[in-house]
Amino acid sequence: MAKTLTRPAAAAALLAALAVTVPTTASAAPVTAPATATSCYGGAVTVDYGDALEFGPYTTTSRCTDINLRMVGGDAEFVWACVKFTRVGECNRWTKVGRSWKTIATDVLDGSRFTVPLGVDLEGSSARVQIAF
Repeated sequence: MAKTLTRPAAAAALLAALAVTVPTTASAAPVTAPATATSCYGGAVTVDYGDALEFGPYTTTSRCTDINLRMVGGDAEFVWACVKFTRVGECNRWTKVGRSWKTIATDVLDGSRFTVPLGVDLEGSSARVQIAF
């Protein structure tokens, strides 16, 4: 009569045949993230359209390589946003932004100073946005 192996027994037999050892207890120390680390989005600033039409100036950090924006409140369906770098003085391009994170400037050097002009979809609409940089 042929012997039938269960899956764990078959796996153990295969490992034994391959001369592979498996530790019975984990001995690695747990890996913990530094408490001071802040993600790109975790360092976002929140501003309200209507308090101003252009926000900043801000200075980019090593926390993000891009400048990102999203709506988090208000009655507007979307906002138009651009990045105006201080050294250039003009908007890079206008980008339509909704309630998901959207990149409004890419590959930005650390230490770059900028402002973020905003516009809403309808005159009189309100918007609360977060800017991550």
